[in-house]
Parts: sequence; structure tokens; C-alpha cells
Amino acid sequence: MSSVHSGGNTGVRNVAQAEILIVEDESVIRSALRRLLERNDYRISEAASVSEAESKYKLADFDLIISDLRLPGAPGTDLIKRAGAVPVLIMTSYASLRSAVDSMRMGAVDYIAKPFDHDDMITAVGRILIERERERERHGVSTEASSTESERAVEGFIGSCGEMVTLFDHLRKIAPTDATVLVQGETGTGKELVARSLHHHSRRVDRPLISVNCAAIPETLIESELFGYEKGAFTGANTNRTGLIEAADGGTLFLDEIGELPVEAQARLLRFIQEGEIRRIGSVESRKVDVRLICATHRDLQQLTVDGKFRQDLYYRINVMRLQLPALRERGKDILELAEYILARRSRELGKEPRHFSPKAIQAITTYTWPGNVRELENAVERALILSEAEEIDNQLLGIDLELVKVSQIRGRKPEPASSPTRVATNYDPPEDLSLEDYFQRFVLEHQDSMSETELAQKLGVSRKCLWERRQRFGIPRKKGGGKRQTGAKRAKTV
Repeated sequence: MSSVHSGGNTGVRNVAQAEILIVEDESVIRSALRRLLERNDYRISEAASVSEAESKYKLADFDLIISDLRLPGAPGTDLIKRAGAVPVLIMTSYASLRSAVDSMRMGAVDYIAKPFDHDDMITAVGRILIERERERERHGVSTEASSTESERAVEGFIGSCGEMVTLFDHLRKIAPTDATVLVQGETGTGKELVARSLHHHSRRVDRPLISVNCAAIPETLIESELFGYEKGAFTGANTNRTGLIEAADGGTLFLDEIGELPVEAQARLLRFIQEGEIRRIGSVESRKVDVRLICATHRDLQQLTVDGKFRQDLYYRINVMRLQLPALRERGKDILELAEYILARRSRELGKEPRHFSPKAIQAITTYTWPGNVRELENAVERALILSEAEEIDNQLLGIDLELVKVSQIRGRKPEPASSPTRVATNYDPPEDLSLEDYFQRFVLEHQDSMSETELAQKLGVSRKCLWERRQRFGIPRKKGGGKRQTGAKRAKTV
């Protein structure tokens, strides 16, 4: 494209039409990425180096810059400072993952490993642009001081992604009130931690916080546990018993997994919320209680109401203020930050010398989907720390198989082996949906005359053995005498 929209500081009016600059010196990658993004309605400009990007365009006019880490002349990380507030997404091979992590510490919004799956790239670009727009909406009229304050994490939480910044902001506003809160999120995302934070930052901090896991109490006992009972109310009731709601009087009651609450108990809970009073089982008198209610669930309560498994009137009563916790896989660079924080904390608690993650461990941590979320990450790091004997923790100690992770990223696509290396021309305009396997085949065919096998493997981020095996799978034999430099041939950049 020849131009970009004016007024880069006005915000993205339509994320799907955002202006994106690609800085990549490999034409095969640059062209494929351009077509992929244009198919998704993004407006694309290109440059082969940092100097070309600065000379041809005004960097501040873009909504996102996607740059290779290794470029001729200045590295892609130089764009982070030069682009100012414009987010920079760094591309790198698996072989240089440590450098990619370092670039994030320098301020890159995220990184993506090459060869990348096109669905992963589109997901990453969309997420970054949406987060940037949300940041502008939140802080567009704020002072620098108030912006810094709003981004500071609440005690007990680690994270700086857009979803977590929004969560911190809502927590500060909701905590001082007595509003009922519904916390939603997958298992292991930290719903109880949110409840504790709400209580500790409320006026009830000096009163008790009573936590109840509704899924852990047998259905026949849940009502007596919550509301208490009078002596003789049923067989075995030999004395008066104070219920957990009454025990939380003046403080906060946290009902975890409220979606598991039996329908009968839901009716009694609804009365407590409406009237602010409870009646023990077997009693004829009601008691006034002053309790703030926080509920949490990993289930879709709205769907449960449709299915008749959760009272609709109760759902509306507890859904006053809703907080949504993002899954760990959706939190971008927070994942590594969390892992390093957990590693440092547990090292101190176990009395061990400081440890650090190997490049393979970092790759595993940042590419694994973590279905168990933060809880699974904590367990994996603690297990690795206990078993480790060296200062460096590898992915094997974390229990993550990198090969399985890579396979899962292909999203079930099955490559079509090339019948002969002449099937694909070396000078071409790549298709818009260049997949991992497509990328491998085309890159090898275009560069095998000017690169050695070692250089090809390094560029692709694989071993020479893996390169040979893929050649056999796709029917791309190694040319005799291949890899010898031709006069004037472009020297491959190292990774």
C-alpha cells in the first residue's frame, strides 16, 4: 500500500481495517503475511529493514508493527522505542526464543515463532489491536499519573495484559462497596483470590471471610451447613448449630462453585439475599444478618437457568457486578511473567538457590495451552523446582512435550507432499493461507541453492536431522552441490 491513514493518535475506528506495517527482509515470508492479513481486511505496508521503514513511513501512523527479530542493519527490537506507543509484535524462529523473550522485556507487545500457523497469527494480531483500542478508551482522557496508577496490579495478582488491567480497575471500584459480585472463569484461574482481594479492600476487612465450596458439601448437608439448625431439628441434631452465613455476619461470604448448589438450597439462599435474614432449620424465628455475598462459578449460569438447573431469579440477584477472569492461555506475555514469579517465590520458600528456565522451557511455557490455568502452572513449576538439580530448568521437568505442543499448533492440518521439487516455482507470490508445512516446503525450495543444510535448519529453527526427515516426507531431495554460495547471492541472516 502506498499510504497510511492520517492522525495515528486518534485510535482505531475499525480494528478489522487497522493499518499494519510488516518489517521482514525475507520476501517469501513478507508476501505471505501481507496476503494473509489483507484477506482479513487489514491495510498493509511493507519494509525490508528498520531504516527502510523509517524512511518510507511515519511509524506513529500505524496501529501495529510486525517485525522480524533479525534484520539487516538494525534489529527489529529497535522499532520498539522508535515506534513510541505503537505495539510491536516480534517474529522469531524457535532457535532464537531466548532473544524473543528478551525483546518482550524491552517492550515488545508479544512474539510469535516462525514458521507460524496463519490462524495463530490472525488471533494474535486481533487480540493486540483490541487490547490497544481498549487501552485508548480507558486512558484517553487520563493524566499520566492516573494512567500509571490504574495499571498497577492489585496485591496478590501478577499480570499486565488488557484483560487483567481491566480486572484490576474493576476490583478497585467494586471492593469498597457492598455490591454482590459474581466471579466467572475456568477452573484454576484464581476466583478465590479475587474474592479475598475484594474482602481485603473492603470496609469489612476486620470481619470474617467465610469461604464455602458448594461442590464439596453433600447435597443432604448443604442447607444445614449454610443456615444452621436447632437442637432436635432432625436425627443427630443434638445441639444448636450456627450456619456459615450467620458466621459471616458483618463480613463476607464467598460461595465457590455456586452452580452446583441444589435447587432447594437455592430457594433459601434467594430469601436470604432478598430479606437479609436467615432461619435455622427447625427454628420458627428469623435472624437478621449483614453479609456481603461473593459467588463464583466455572459454569454458564445463564444456560443452567434455561435448562432449569438454576433459578433465574437467583441468577439475577447474584449477577449484580460481574468479573470475568481470562484463561491463562489468553494472557500473552503474562504467562512467562507468572511462571518466573512462581519460580522465584517457591525457590525462596523451599530454601533453594535461584533457578531460571531454559530456552526450551520458555518455549514450552509460552506455547502450551494450560487447560488447568494458573493452578496447573504453579504445580508444574513447583514439581520442576523440587526435581531440578541444576540452575537451569528444562521443559522435561515441567512435564511438557514440545513435539506434542508443536503438533497441536498445526490445528489438524495434513500437508500434501510435493510429488517433485519442480512442482513449486522458486519465484512466486505465496498463497494467502500459507501453513506451517507450506512455509517449510517453499522456504527450502527458494533457499536451498544459496544456503547450506546447516543454515537452512538454523533459519527454520529445526535440527539437521529434522530437516532431512521433512525433505523425505515432502519429496524434496537435497540437490547435489546444494548450499554452495553463488556470486551475488543474498547472504542468509543468522538466527
